[in-house]
Amino acid sequence: MNKRLKAVASLVDGKSIIDVGCDHGYLSIYLTNNGIKCLATDISKYCIDKAIHNFKKYNMNIDTKVTDGLNDIDTSLYDTIIISGMGTHTILRILKDKNLTDTLIISSNNNIELLRKELTKLGYYIDNEIYILENNQKYIIIRFKKGNKDYTDLDYKIGPILKNNKDYINDLINEKKCIIDKIPNKDDVKRIELQDIIKELTKLSN
Repeated sequence: MNKRLKAVASLVDGKSIIDVGCDHGYLSIYLTNNGIKCLATDISKYCIDKAIHNFKKYNMNIDTKVTDGLNDIDTSLYDTIIISGMGTHTILRILKDKNLTDTLIISSNNNIELLRKELTKLGYYIDNEIYILENNQKYIIIRFKKGNKDYTDLDYKIGPILKNNKDYINDLINEKKCIIDKIPNKDDVKRIELQDIIKELTKLSN
């Protein structure tokens, strides 16, 4: 298991999960080995076949299903849905109009602010957030729980928990500074906007 999947697994606090987009099934193997009931799903039969091969390799009996997202799955049998390694728009499509579990663990490749906003609209609050850096790639993993909390614009942008993570904030500052250096001189609006964000982030880092 890579660092990202271990971080995802660390947020599991229930007894049963649906691993949506399981790929080769490594997360389900790890969680099953730790006493968690798993259903490994993927839209790709090839991926499910690879997962089944790996399950047999480790002598594990893990349920699998070839399906698009949560289609044709009785989610009431599980307490947690995990979706990792997809874009936010794909994740939101998967979750739309479904009977969702009390806990969602999501690691999106993009549009994290949109993800936070849309899932709070669905009646979830942000219970925990993890930031990791692996192979020069940034990952944010969020655990959502059913319930309601009020959030500021900054909470949606940075994360209500990650805004207290100095490493994350400093990495964001450096990232924004690199972007500014590449902005054409004529684009003053974008430059000023990023400078304001950096000032806001700098306050959090102090």
